[in-house]
Amino acid sequence: MAERPNSGLGCYSFAPADALVRLFREMKTYTAKPGEIARHWYVVDADGQTLGRLATRIADTLRGKGKPQYTPHVDTGDFVIVVNAEKIQVTGNKLDQKRYYRHSGYPGGLRSRTLREQLSRRPEEVLRKAVKGMLPRNRLARQQITKLKIYAGPEHPHGPQAPQPLQWEDS
Repeated sequence: MAERPNSGLGCYSFAPADALVRLFREMKTYTAKPGEIARHWYVVDADGQTLGRLATRIADTLRGKGKPQYTPHVDTGDFVIVVNAEKIQVTGNKLDQKRYYRHSGYPGGLRSRTLREQLSRRPEEVLRKAVKGMLPRNRLARQQITKLKIYAGPEHPHGPQAPQPLQWEDS
């Protein structure tokens, strides 16, 4: 094998200036505009689903990660309706060991509930908090979480939007 002379530039090769200008003119990065995004409605049945795995898939759908026109700084996501949130499953001993904390703002105002108590009182908030924790902490995420509609039972009022069942790659 013949040795290449080392010009001191490493592995870089240079093209003429007009070729670089032509190259950059042809390669445009697509950025989605808020007005040209098609929004779809999806419905998810949470009955028997694992909390964290379901929340991850919902967060990706809310952000629009599965779309080819995904743009990180633009809300390209879809609407997600979750039914049967009260029948969500968790693994291990999380029902009795996982705690949800809230504070009133006053001294000594820290309150907590176990996951079992929270599921019996406010099952929608369990899934909403899990999904919100998987979104970035910014204004865009606050806009994206409003597209999540969660219902404890099997009924939802979004029939006119004709939601489709949400399918994932592994299922």
